[in-house]
Amino acid sequence: MLKVTGLNAWYGESHILHGVDFEVREGEVVTLLGRNGAGKTTTLKSIMGLVPRREGSIDFRGREMIRLMPNHVARSGIAFCPEERGIFGSLSVTENLVLPPVVAPGGLDTDTIYTLFPNLKERARTAHGTRLSGGEQQMLAIARILRTGAKLLLLDEPTEGLAPVIVQQIGRTVREIKQRGFTVLLVEQNFRFAQTVADRHYVMEHGQVIDMIPNHQLEASMDKLHEYLGV
Repeated sequence: MLKVTGLNAWYGESHILHGVDFEVREGEVVTLLGRNGAGKTTTLKSIMGLVPRREGSIDFRGREMIRLMPNHVARSGIAFCPEERGIFGSLSVTENLVLPPVVAPGGLDTDTIYTLFPNLKERARTAHGTRLSGGEQQMLAIARILRTGAKLLLLDEPTEGLAPVIVQQIGRTVREIKQRGFTVLLVEQNFRFAQTVADRHYVMEHGQVIDMIPNHQLEASMDKLHEYLGV
């Protein structure tokens, strides 16, 4: 579904990505693991066209995306859930949910979404974005991109700062949407969480992919993984 080849990216004069290579097959959940500053979030933003300068190849379902503007990337069927969530504080849960446009058939309807996120259903019409907990905001940020019909979901640190019970719920949701045919590229610091949802893990360091670990080999690779991710 997605093949990234020789991806370089810059913020001003700062060269952040140095020839990133990886691929995501349809129906997979794939994680990008790495220390802070490894280039994981920049990789997601580069795919979406949100980085000022990028070079290389981003092939999505046979279409080259490297020169497309972000709105065209989104309408091609890629959705981005940023770490900062971007919830509209003055809008209700339902208003936040229905605001993004539908870009393709196959998105989830609101009833299905509320089945996946019962907490949101309870707060649907009464709570504004600013009154939601961090976990509820993260659920809403994921929920609203499921409506759009996008088939490739880019999730940036969805478990960051959340209580364990909410992390477990998000894990169940990721597994459920995979079963429904969505493909997920996930940036994570918590490899224990990633292990419960992902098929494969790419490890990033200094703006490059330095290793790929299939999920079934993760336990056997723990010493190597601690070396990669340790401070």
